[in-house]
Amino acid sequence: MEFALSPDLLALQARARQVAADGVARFGRHNDSWINGFSKEFARVLATEGWIGMGWPVEHGGRNRPPIERVIVAEEMIAAGAPIAAMWFADRQMGPTLIAYGSAEQQAEYLPGMLDGQTTWCIGMSEPDAGSDLASLKTTAGRDGDHWLINGQKIWTSFGDVADFCYLICRTSADGPPHRGISEIVVPMSTPGIEVRPITDMTTNRHFCEVYFTDVRVPIGNLVGVEGDAFKQTMRQLEHERGGIDRLVSNRALYEVALERADRADPVVRDEIARLETGYRVGRLLVYREVLRQAPAGFSAATKCFCTEHEWRVAQFVSRVLGPAATMFDDITHGLLYAPGYTIMGGTSNVMRNILGERVLGLPREPRV
Repeated sequence: MEFALSPDLLALQARARQVAADGVARFGRHNDSWINGFSKEFARVLATEGWIGMGWPVEHGGRNRPPIERVIVAEEMIAAGAPIAAMWFADRQMGPTLIAYGSAEQQAEYLPGMLDGQTTWCIGMSEPDAGSDLASLKTTAGRDGDHWLINGQKIWTSFGDVADFCYLICRTSADGPPHRGISEIVVPMSTPGIEVRPITDMTTNRHFCEVYFTDVRVPIGNLVGVEGDAFKQTMRQLEHERGGIDRLVSNRALYEVALERADRADPVVRDEIARLETGYRVGRLLVYREVLRQAPAGFSAATKCFCTEHEWRVAQFVSRVLGPAATMFDDITHGLLYAPGYTIMGGTSNVMRNILGERVLGLPREPRV
């Protein structure tokens, strides 16, 4: 098989690398930039390049470009630390979800702002007692005339304090098994009754937020897809989240710093570098399989698991290379502190392995005692 990029893809890669470098020069380098590098200005730069909604259908304002092109652009942005977070969720998940399940009115209302880099979206998914087990969520939306009345709490809602819209996963019915009765609703974050509390983590980042909904009223027409039957929509949304290049190269910029400082005369160090370089190549091929739809259904769990555990190994390599300097808080160690989150965000590695075993390999579930 020929794994080399074609000339047109190499040209795109070079242009993306240049734009990423310019973005870093203008707006700063950010560790894990797809979730920590927030810049509306740079989002508009990406929109001007046509790099938001690259693979979306033309009839929805997209470019209908091959999925591999988006991966190439995203890898260059994240590897350089360019601040793409303001548009990332909309481009990666919300836009494709609305295209797949939204009404024509919703598509006309929300997609243009995403494509222009004007609107930022957050995802109201995890709750204090419902992290990876989304079927146990308790935030409710009940009909009240021609509105939904929403009550509940979300946590780990990245950009909840700066987002224009929340794509809310909630319960509209308590009847039937836990996976039933779940719906998805678009909630403008300016709606009365929403309280956002940013959470400062050990890296000093504040993108994680708690979001409280108290009698929040949104129109019935904000429901996306089928009422009470949105669990499969959410699972499809997570396929976009789990199998992307962001799960492989989040800390690539730190790796490049470590390579400059590593003692490559040491055969042990050279061996570790070889292992990590191999990991990057394996992870990239797994991501390519996802975006080219060559992977089995549900396999994004395996891709996410491999790639985020690779990122953890990269962080350990960087720490060893830095030695005592890794204990001093600066831009590099700020990034290292983020490493424990790689195998948690988007579903823990244990949950990913369960999904792989049950849904891909067809292994029986262990009976609960």
